[in-house]
Amino acid sequence: MAKKCILILLDGLGDRSFEELDDLTPLQAARTPALDQLARKGANGLYHAASLGQALPSENAHFSLFGYDLDAFPGRGALEALGAGIPLAPGTVAILAHFVSVTESPEGTLLLVDGKPDLPDDELKPLFQAVEQFTNESTRIRLHPTHGFRGILTLDGHVAPFVTDSDPFKKGRPLTAIQTWQAFADDPASVNTESALKAYLKWAYHTLSDHPRNRKRREKGRLPLNALVTQRAGQLKAISAFEHAYGLRGLSISSGLIYHGLAAYLKMDVRKATDSDDPGHDLAERLEMAMASLADYDFIHVHTKMPDVAGHTKNPLFKKQVIEALDEGIQKVLERLISDPELLVVVTADHSTPSGGPLIHSGEAVPLIFCGPGVRRDAVGNYDEISAAGGALGQVRGKELMYLIVNHLDRAKLHGLMDTPIDQPYWPGRAQPFRLREPEKTKDGI
Repeated sequence: MAKKCILILLDGLGDRSFEELDDLTPLQAARTPALDQLARKGANGLYHAASLGQALPSENAHFSLFGYDLDAFPGRGALEALGAGIPLAPGTVAILAHFVSVTESPEGTLLLVDGKPDLPDDELKPLFQAVEQFTNESTRIRLHPTHGFRGILTLDGHVAPFVTDSDPFKKGRPLTAIQTWQAFADDPASVNTESALKAYLKWAYHTLSDHPRNRKRREKGRLPLNALVTQRAGQLKAISAFEHAYGLRGLSISSGLIYHGLAAYLKMDVRKATDSDDPGHDLAERLEMAMASLADYDFIHVHTKMPDVAGHTKNPLFKKQVIEALDEGIQKVLERLISDPELLVVVTADHSTPSGGPLIHSGEAVPLIFCGPGVRRDAVGNYDEISAAGGALGQVRGKELMYLIVNHLDRAKLHGLMDTPIDQPYWPGRAQPFRLREPEKTKDGI
């Protein structure tokens, strides 16, 4: 009987077929003996964190695969703020922001020239300081540096997160107008947020354009960092902690602010990892850490971002190499993973990241393995997007992943039983004992 679960999350693993790989996906083309062995010893299927064809970012996909409804998602800006240790008061809106180079058109629009500038910190620091704080009559805005040219805006006052992004992503396109979402057009807080953010971004453009650092850059024939773009506004919401929602004490072993912030939001513990130029070694280290932590945790999320990073290079051959390196990392600990009689090993991804074409992420499902004691064994012999489709798990979506994990840990509650006031998917719940009399209070009232 499995009592613990390690979820190996290969971020952005899914892909499309490419001619240079003989019309295979990078995962199909890669040599993956460790993943294939896990597939042979377990049940396989396909997973999508929402609806097939829907392209999800990692944060939304993780929120769903951790067992939460996407309607309750608080927005990436708020989660990255938590991951960066930025304090958020109740009602604070947090928005991702970063420096860009723009040029002003005759019509007064700002056209994106460079959306990913590469500057040393000593050049960035005075630019951050120049646009660090802005206040109008009803809103206070502050820019917090996070990493490189990226930061997070926090907005306090009469504010709401229901405003559009200004980042156009593609060079040559105009920065997008800040607008209130249509559904909140009559919401005073949203309308005020639109007005305040517009005013800040205009002020930031003029301030940065006249900054001495940018004047020097122009004199040397270099592009100025003369604007900020924003995206993915968020605001924290009341939500059940992961342990309370699923009865499992959770740990995330991951790199990246968004995963640290999401874990903090769900009140899971975090072990912050760093990425090197050897993704296989990094993953092996994280799996070693996970196995050493099984005595203290029931569910451990072991994450690597590297397949997603490789996919964004739009080089399917490179992504194949990264997958092979990660498989070598799994191979180093594979025997201990599959020989533990109390361990359920789950392997999947959060989304597909195509190694070609214009999309950032795409909407195809990703392969899924459940391997451990009592798991049905199917006839699948390889871990890839096509082979997995013939597996016993079928098509798994959204919260079903956590339901399946709870089920394979023999914690699934018979539907309809109510041992707690909130209907939860695990048993036994955190039930209160029936008492013939109430316990006597002490002098301290306890």
